[in-house]
Amino acid sequence: MERVKKIFWLIHVFVWVLFTLLVGLQLKSDTDAHWRSTTAGFIATCLYVFYMHFYLLTQYGGKRKGREYWFRLGGIALSGPSPFLFFHQEQFDFGYYSMHVITTVPIFLFLSWLARVTETLVLNTIRKEQLEKQAAEAELNYLKSQINPHFLFNTLNNIHTLVYKQAPAAPEAVMHLASLMRYMIYESNAATVPLAREMDYLQDYVSLQQLRYKNSPVVDLQLVGETESYYIAPLLFIHLLENAYKHSPARLAPGDLKVRVLIKDDTLTFSVQNPIATKSANALSEPGGIGLPNVRKRLALLYPGQHTLSTQHTTETFTARLTIQGLHALAHEREAHLLHH
Repeated sequence: MERVKKIFWLIHVFVWVLFTLLVGLQLKSDTDAHWRSTTAGFIATCLYVFYMHFYLLTQYGGKRKGREYWFRLGGIALSGPSPFLFFHQEQFDFGYYSMHVITTVPIFLFLSWLARVTETLVLNTIRKEQLEKQAAEAELNYLKSQINPHFLFNTLNNIHTLVYKQAPAAPEAVMHLASLMRYMIYESNAATVPLAREMDYLQDYVSLQQLRYKNSPVVDLQLVGETESYYIAPLLFIHLLENAYKHSPARLAPGDLKVRVLIKDDTLTFSVQNPIATKSANALSEPGGIGLPNVRKRLALLYPGQHTLSTQHTTETFTARLTIQGLHALAHEREAHLLHH
C-alpha cells in the first residue's frame, strides 16, 4: 500500500513540474515581461486550490458533505487567487481576481476531486484484493493444518511399543515420524514443493500407518512418470489418503488401499481406492480429517479451473480421483507471483 502511495506522489510531482514548464514556456513565448512572476503566481494559485480541496476531500472522505464542508469549500474558492495576487501586488486588478475565481479555481477544484476519487478507488481496490488474498491464505493454512492429530498420537504409542519391545523397526519408525513432522512444520510453508518431496511425505505417512497392521503392506502405491521436475501445492494428497484409511474396515488385507499417481503431458492424476467399512467402528477410532468438501474448497483456491476431483462408489469400494492440468505452467506462475509480491 505504501508503495502505491509513493507512486501517486511521484505522479503528482511529475505532472506539476511538467505543467509548470509548459506554462512558463508559453508565457515566455508571448513576450510577457513579467513571465517569471506570472508563472509563479499562476502555479501557486493552482497548487493552493488543488491541494486545499484535495485534503479537504481526504478529511471528509466517506462522510456526508455537510454545511462545514461547503463553507470551507467556499473559503478555498474565494481565497484561491490570493497566491497570484501576492506575486503581483503592484499590479493588483480586480479583473485578475475575478478571472481566476471564474476560470482557474473551478478547473482545479474539479481536477483535485478527480485525483482524490481516482486514488481512493485504486487504493480501495488494492486493499480489497489484499484482504481477499489474506482471507484465502488464512483459509488455505487452516485447511492445510487439519491433518488428523489422532494419527500422531497413535504413531507415538506404536513407536513407544516398538521401543519397549526393542523392535528393530523402532529407529526407522522414529526417522519416518521426524521426516513427516519436518515436512509439515517447515517445508510445507512454501507455495509449491517438488512433487517428489510430496511423494516422500506420503511414503512416510504410509510407513507410519503400517505400524498398526501386522500384515504385509496394506497400501499398494504405484507411481508412473517423472516427479523431479514438477511442483505441487503441499499437503494436497494426504487428506484423500487419510480419508481412505478412516473409512476402510478395521482389518485390511495386503494391497487393500490402492494409490495410483500418473504424470503425463504436464497433467497429474492421483487416485485412491479403499474398501468400504460395513460398520462405523473404524471411523470412530480415527476421528478428524477434513473431508472431501474442504478438499474441494482448497483445490478451488489453489487451482481454479485447472483441476477435477471426482468420486466413484460401488458396493465394496470407494474411489477418489484428482486431476491437475498444466503443472509446469502453474509452477512458473506461482514463482512469478511470489517474486512480484
